Amino acid sequence: MDNQYYFNNNDDRGYSNAVQAENEMTLQRYVAAVMRRVFGKMTLGLLVTALVSWLMLSTPTAMNLIFSHPALMWVLFIAELVLVFTLSARIEKMSNALSTAMFYLYSALTGVTLTPIFFIYTESSIASTFAITSVTFGAMALFGYFTRQDLSKFGTILMMGLIGLIVCMLVNVLLLHNSMFDLVISIVGVFIFVGLTAWDTQYIKQMCATADPTMTGKIATWGALKLYLDFINLFLYLLRFFGASRD
Repeated sequence: MDNQYYFNNNDDRGYSNAVQAENEMTLQRYVAAVMRRVFGKMTLGLLVTALVSWLMLSTPTAMNLIFSHPALMWVLFIAELVLVFTLSARIEKMSNALSTAMFYLYSALTGVTLTPIFFIYTESSIASTFAITSVTFGAMALFGYFTRQDLSKFGTILMMGLIGLIVCMLVNVLLLHNSMFDLVISIVGVFIFVGLTAWDTQYIKQMCATADPTMTGKIATWGALKLYLDFINLFLYLLRFFGASRD
């Protein structure tokens, strides 16, 4: 009787393990599908940014408007900040369509505000820096996705570093005007956004695994925005090192 109970108990345990393994595989496939949507939206956002920049460069009237009215650029920067903060704070209360539209609107505005870099750096250096950024971003995103190490402890440090970086940038732009300090800021900025890429990827993946499935579309948009910001900022900081000036 004892042996019979032992074998039956093992069979039940084996069945439970099989069900658990199948559930885990289903969850992994679901998370992978949502992450594909995240990276797909982020990539499309980058394409929107590139297309808008190209259209701006191809339209002299638009470029004259931007350069003739510097205040307009500040209005666009403020509009970008409003969109980012609104999406981050209220995306749960928005519809999927509205949050997606706001993300692509932000991508389009970024295309406008990034256009002046084509008058500062050569096209070839911008293209090569974009390629370097893509490889670096891709490597860190893969690390964040597949690593079993908990990166949350680094995330707090990176966010504190980001706040410090913004403060230092404002102080240098408004008061110091120190080129060496600007170089240090750029180096720190690269490391911060390299780290944030890995951390954000892992955090988004964890959200996909634990959030309500009805939130999938919003998570994809929010995740796309986070990674888009990481990519753009990493690109801009790397451009300070690899960008060849037109002068």
